[in-house]
Amino acid sequence: MDIAKRFTQNPLLKPADLKAGINGMEITCLLNPGVFKFNGKTWLLLRVAERPTQKDDVISFPVYNKEGKIEVVSFGKDDPKLDASDPRVIKYDGKNYLTTMSYLRLVSSEDGIHFKEEAEYPPIFGEGELEAFGIEDCRVATTEDGFFLTFTEVSSVAVGVGLIHTKDWKNYTRHGMIFPPHNKDCALFEEKIGGKYFALHRPSSPELGGNYIWLSSSPDRLHWGGHKCIATTREGMWDCARVGAGAAPIKTSEGWLEIYHGADYNHRYCLGALLLDLNDPSKVLARSKEPIMEPIAEYEQTGFFGNVVFTNGHIVEGDTIKMYYGASDEVICGAEFSISEILKSLKQ
Repeated sequence: MDIAKRFTQNPLLKPADLKAGINGMEITCLLNPGVFKFNGKTWLLLRVAERPTQKDDVISFPVYNKEGKIEVVSFGKDDPKLDASDPRVIKYDGKNYLTTMSYLRLVSSEDGIHFKEEAEYPPIFGEGELEAFGIEDCRVATTEDGFFLTFTEVSSVAVGVGLIHTKDWKNYTRHGMIFPPHNKDCALFEEKIGGKYFALHRPSSPELGGNYIWLSSSPDRLHWGGHKCIATTREGMWDCARVGAGAAPIKTSEGWLEIYHGADYNHRYCLGALLLDLNDPSKVLARSKEPIMEPIAEYEQTGFFGNVVFTNGHIVEGDTIKMYYGASDEVICGAEFSISEILKSLKQ
């Protein structure tokens, strides 16, 4: 039951539309932007993934070294220690490496369709050893006291959630890792509930449990507790393998509406919805039985990693959710949803 109204201009942005931001690299993918309004414009905080131009007989990829400089590591494709079966992560001699390095890049638009870079707003790169493989998939929470960015910090030792605060998109306060490994898909609520801050996040437990959506609360957005699991995978359904939060939950008269992603065992990513109680968001009032969006367009089915629609950003205008999403782990697209139509689908 795909109820998304895709923009006719899709894809809105492709890797060829931007120049590489790291010397000697090329842009492989544009992914899953955070979205916000600023200075009367719609802004996307893109995840940009880059790597060296590839040669036939070797796989090359960038990492930050101990001095904080980017260096290129290469392995021969015929090396028996190499497992390159996944285009996103390779294994060599028992260690995992990302095939690309991601950072965050700002683009703006007057009409929400045509985006361009503004030179006075520079990219945000990873810093320190916990971001040695880059930073990914940023959600932007727009609050009374500025913008709070939650994103995935990636390194050889960990995947965790980082936090950055800004008011002007030029000066940043980095708060480091707020959810320890293994954790990602963190979306902050944009207002307090009962005097507390809340966040959705996704710890992973390979032995017991799985890739589930959890809720936590905080007095200051830095120290988190009250952890509760609110949504698990569902065997035999479209979200049987993993689930994770999208952007900040949307406050409606019927509850907090959260658009989330789910994947099956074939790594096919779709979107669904959760409805959470307004006063106690640990209570799930309803959940999509069928996806509200599936990878059915050609640009969603083929790309760097096909059969993927994945969002962590939107703008709400009345009943309309203007959602921006990554398709096939390569291009940026847009779609609109009606909040009332999503709520109606949950009742059914």
